[in-house]
Amino acid sequence: MITDFLIVGSGIAGLSLALKLSTLGKVLIITKKRKAESNTNYAQGGIASVLAPDDNFDLHIQDTMSCGGDLCHLDAVEKIVREGPTRIYELIDIGVKFTQKNGHLLLGKEGGHTKSRIVHAKDLTGKEIERALLHEISINKNIEVKEYYFAIDLLTERNLKKNKHKLGKSYRHTIENRTKNACYGLYAYNVKAKKVEKIIARNTILATGGLGQVYLHTTNPAIATGDGFAMGYRAGCLVENMEFVQFHPTSLYETVIDDDTQVFLISEAVRGAGAVLKTKDGKEFMHKYDKRKSLAPRDIVARAIDNEMKKRGDKCVYLDTSPIGAEKLKKEFPNIYKTCLSKGIDITKEMIPVVPAAHYACGGIKVDLEGRTSLKNLFACGEVSMTGLHGANRLASNSLLEAVVFSDAIYKYIKKNILTIFPKVSKGKDLKNFYSDVLDWNDKGTINADEWVLISHDKREIKEIMNDYVGIVRNTVRLQRAFRRIKMMREEIKEYYKRTKVTVELLELRNMVLTAYMIIESAMKRKESRGLHYMLDYPKRNDNKFKKDTRLVKH
Repeated sequence: MITDFLIVGSGIAGLSLALKLSTLGKVLIITKKRKAESNTNYAQGGIASVLAPDDNFDLHIQDTMSCGGDLCHLDAVEKIVREGPTRIYELIDIGVKFTQKNGHLLLGKEGGHTKSRIVHAKDLTGKEIERALLHEISINKNIEVKEYYFAIDLLTERNLKKNKHKLGKSYRHTIENRTKNACYGLYAYNVKAKKVEKIIARNTILATGGLGQVYLHTTNPAIATGDGFAMGYRAGCLVENMEFVQFHPTSLYETVIDDDTQVFLISEAVRGAGAVLKTKDGKEFMHKYDKRKSLAPRDIVARAIDNEMKKRGDKCVYLDTSPIGAEKLKKEFPNIYKTCLSKGIDITKEMIPVVPAAHYACGGIKVDLEGRTSLKNLFACGEVSMTGLHGANRLASNSLLEAVVFSDAIYKYIKKNILTIFPKVSKGKDLKNFYSDVLDWNDKGTINADEWVLISHDKREIKEIMNDYVGIVRNTVRLQRAFRRIKMMREEIKEYYKRTKVTVELLELRNMVLTAYMIIESAMKRKESRGLHYMLDYPKRNDNKFKKDTRLVKH
């Protein structure tokens, strides 16, 4: 397959970018499951943006910087915050129906925010955004969506035929006479046809979402196996701040958790509306940890809950929603009310049992302010990218905003440089000439292995290692133990992968073990406590040595 723009992922980042790039050329979106299956679809809270009369950009910037443990990049924060309102109104123009009151957007408040600035669609914001974007995608003739296409690896110089000392003439101009450190597309596994195909693209954009499934308890859907992080790392992209994994403090506690389970999220907006965290005996405890109590930033709340659970021997804490009132609960949080009720919990009368769960990756593939990675022709946006916005801890509801702002930045860069990126050729002939210069997928000598039990066992072990040793509270001994075990598993899986025909399960396992490896390696480098990375043997911040991003590159 050949396309102008190849987007991997169908969340808010990929879909919003696709609509804009469709004005410049042909867009192909591939997604490993159904197009509506993404982290965006499960985002409850909303999008943070300065829209209220009593709010301003400086306050939003300050809140973001404060939450980020002094690791946020000011230029990225300012760009995202200042462009926020414009991007919100673009979504409204597309057809997103945000909740309103008396003809005005109803703004919520969440932990770490000093003002009410969360635009939402009740408690199903992500689902509403996906609905509107997918509708626009469906009627756009320049956009093609291929479901059940699993991106395996990016095409780089190593995938070019060695006997081709020159690339096709016209494509050589496309990449400005450079073959090193560039991306030409990717290999993708066509799940339904059970074959690997190569997709050639002038520009490739990773918008693959998160990595929560490397942990035992996560709010992420089953698809969030760290695919984009792993692909980028294997291709040679710079990867930064992987140690900063945000645990959402309040996921619904359930006694049985199966592999690939996505635990149900109790949105932070519930605490913003007045709900209070309590222990089993009905006593508040957040005042012991932070003056903002239940509205403290997520890292503080998650550690406080973790500490209370360990201190008391409890399996969960509780969220008391009675201060909100039954009417408001049903009206503003209908999905949470219905879901809890289906599990036998009437939140208008009972407290909600909650535990922290892996939620969001603040690190990722390093990009500049235009969304460019360290590989030419490769961009990244959304959770898989590291823009510098989140620092050591993400401020609630900043992620969807980041996605739309950086999607727009990528579009503007490509539009501005289109004559350089796209030479004046007709009907993609340059790409057709180049297609044969890229090696076909070669799986000679591999076998169809019917060993699902080995893969499922390895997935479970990765999750348990990460949960036990690389969770909310860490120490050197735990990290070293995790690193030894994950390193050994990585080598075993690498060998198994080489001799086995690809399947979705094997590809996910390969990406999960590498993503876990990167998280642990980054965590071992940061010998201090900052934001989401809390070390028992280094409980204080060390600005002299560690007020910088943790960098990884393939070795």
